[in-house]
Amino acid sequence: MGQTMEQLREEMEQCRKCDLWQSRNHLIFGEGNHHAPIFIIGEAPGRDEDRVGRPFIGPSGILLDKIFAACGFNRENHLFISNIVRCRPPGNRPPTPQEAAACLPWLNRQLELVDSRIMILLGATALKYMAGPDYRITRVRGNWIRQGNRLMMPVYHPSALLRNPALKRDTWEDFKKVVYKYRELVAPDHYTPHIP
Repeated sequence: MGQTMEQLREEMEQCRKCDLWQSRNHLIFGEGNHHAPIFIIGEAPGRDEDRVGRPFIGPSGILLDKIFAACGFNRENHLFISNIVRCRPPGNRPPTPQEAAACLPWLNRQLELVDSRIMILLGATALKYMAGPDYRITRVRGNWIRQGNRLMMPVYHPSALLRNPALKRDTWEDFKKVVYKYRELVAPDHYTPHIP
């Protein structure tokens, strides 16, 4: 009998593999359908996430939920949302390579348990640690990357869209590709009025 998500959460709550645990209010385990067809990977929790204990609930998360709603997706049925690291880095800085290395085994176990067909990589940090250090988000966003039996779609992080709204048009084109792939692999009749 394999490990359950709840057992994994209990194990992660005890994690002391890097120093980030010392300053956290909450470990951000992840959220969504434990058998979601789409797995979302962000960078790290921010201030709002650390305060409340849920992933992507601040301004970036609100924008992300709007994009998902336009795609006909929601956290309860279609998505599982996680991060490269589970504890907020001080000052919302990117995680260090050591912090990411300490936390990635937890993410890999979640990926095995959820077993999604489609992964969405939000921003440069997720791309670097999931696809490799040679990938650049500005060059590969909107292009599928195959990893074993999974397909990864790199997109701009929603925080980048908040800083530079001109990126929203490209990002919507990228998410349309996710909807088309979802229809191809998971649910041919998946409907959203925004994407024919």
